[in-house]
Amino acid sequence: MINFNPSAIERPDKSLLKYYVLMSLLTGPGIVVMFLPLFFKYETLRYKFEDDGMSMSWGILFRHEIHLTYRRIQDIHLSRNLIQRWLGLSTLSIQTASGSASPEMNIEGILEAEQLRDYLYSKMRGARGLDENVADSEQHPQDEALALLREIRDLLRKRS
Repeated sequence: MINFNPSAIERPDKSLLKYYVLMSLLTGPGIVVMFLPLFFKYETLRYKFEDDGMSMSWGILFRHEIHLTYRRIQDIHLSRNLIQRWLGLSTLSIQTASGSASPEMNIEGILEAEQLRDYLYSKMRGARGLDENVADSEQHPQDEALALLREIRDLLRKRS
């Protein structure tokens, strides 16, 4: 991960278009119907990885945009089918606590999927680490109160 720079990732790799062509061919006679939406998705798909979060956008007629902060990420799944492995591709599924069973974001067409997954894990843990430091400072008075209550309990036990 030393040389990995996620901010350089803006577009999917060209292998994703090959994957879409192969998947359309495998669906049967409706190749044009299946391929056109995938082609437009590939042509308009954009990624952006920043310090506080990431975004993904695609679409011509119906524009889709997803923005996620790293602190919202709950889990990351990396999956590859046989054709994706052959092309060197993967799909990263980003799960949040949105209450939906489906992933909030599917990142496709990235050759460095393992490095991106590790980067996202480090960012989401780093974001949580900030929250934990705040929580620790807020719990400090509770720890003092708990220690005081234990001291009172012990004194009362000695008197009885």
